[in-house]
Amino acid sequence: MKAIYFIGAGGIGMSALERYFNNNGYKVGGYDKTPSTLTEILIKEGIDIHYEDNIDSVAPEFKDKENCVVCYTPAIPADHTELCYFQKNGFQVMKRAQILGMLTRDKKGLCFAGTHGKTTTSTMCAHIMHQSHVDCNAFLGGISKNYGTNNILSDKSGFVVIEADEFDRSFHWLRPWMTVITSTDPDHLDIYGTEEAYLESFRHYSTLVRPGGAIILRKGLAMKAEPQPGVRVYEYSKEEGDFHAENIRIANGEIVFDFISPIEDVRDINLGQPIPINIENGICAMAMAQLNGCTAEELRHGMETYGGVDRRFDFKIKDARHVFLSDYAHHPKEILQSARSMRELYKERKITAIFQPHLYTRTRDFYKEFADALSILDEVVLTEIYPARELPIEGVTSRLIYDNLAEGVEKQIIAKADVLDFVKSRDFDVLIILGAGDLDNYCGKIAEIIQAK
Repeated sequence: MKAIYFIGAGGIGMSALERYFNNNGYKVGGYDKTPSTLTEILIKEGIDIHYEDNIDSVAPEFKDKENCVVCYTPAIPADHTELCYFQKNGFQVMKRAQILGMLTRDKKGLCFAGTHGKTTTSTMCAHIMHQSHVDCNAFLGGISKNYGTNNILSDKSGFVVIEADEFDRSFHWLRPWMTVITSTDPDHLDIYGTEEAYLESFRHYSTLVRPGGAIILRKGLAMKAEPQPGVRVYEYSKEEGDFHAENIRIANGEIVFDFISPIEDVRDINLGQPIPINIENGICAMAMAQLNGCTAEELRHGMETYGGVDRRFDFKIKDARHVFLSDYAHHPKEILQSARSMRELYKERKITAIFQPHLYTRTRDFYKEFADALSILDEVVLTEIYPARELPIEGVTSRLIYDNLAEGVEKQIIAKADVLDFVKSRDFDVLIILGAGDLDNYCGKIAEIIQAK
């Protein structure tokens, strides 16, 4: 193999692989539907990307089936012209998860799975390990603010930190050395059909951890792990489990706690990104790093210097007058965690959320849960649903969430196109943009509008 061609090259997970192979001397190229800041950066890094689904746009080195592997994301439709060409002409065509699976066979894969929390916890662990004497490679689901990339490379470490995605059962291709499972709240029911099938998928994933490794479960999960002989099982949570926190201190914009561990307790962990949910996130990230050789001082320094991930509780403005941030939360439990953290941080201030629901099926399945979580806040502004890969479903709109918000919550529905005008018309105290769609693209303009006030 000398070349790798990526269909869906602008995806955050795909781009990490592109960077890895590009840095290791392979010819790398691909297709994506639309230009983005990320694709333009990848092009500058030497990756050949085009935006027209046309086999004539594919460079000759990617048409040699003896030397080129094709990688695609499950979001690509089955009738995609380029994908069909490669499949019909005898190329080795693999899903992104299959490529990651190959890497977990060659290296010790430290995998982070769960309905939510994967990106933050994996990025946190990758930072702890990369700045330690252990080091690691990493393929992340978001852009680390510490490194400005979603791909960390090491020429000396045998560890690779990976976000294990349950969508389309992709994580079944992995063979982890160790894994964290953060949550198993039902999601992707368009793929799984039932909650039971979703939980069974995680149970099967737990059987794939290699002997000698470990499973680190969030305490209280509905799924039951089924480890191979020789695989250790630990539990963690904020307040209970083999790994947990004690002596939590929240004051003056700082969060400090003691990390309690069966290996070695570490006192006075100071969160570099002081958000209440990051106490629990930090516990599992430190557990993984500690099990793989990081020292107490390396854990302490890694947590203190962790800078966060783009779009994960991502503060754009934070001063005495205005607070503005963006959060990728798009599942009801993520929204609930985000809303509770906001409430704890800003007890006496008015909190407004602009939420763009993600997927028709997720809105159909969980509109009541979305409404309950959002009702913790003072004001909720809903935009139309972001469809991603889906077609509309009759009767499924943002109105389902709107109609179920609690009494007393200020609420309205506006078009995404009217969001900037809406922001101009108001003087917000605390404003948060929620969702996994494209509303985050407006954050720069929104920040300018708020700062101008």
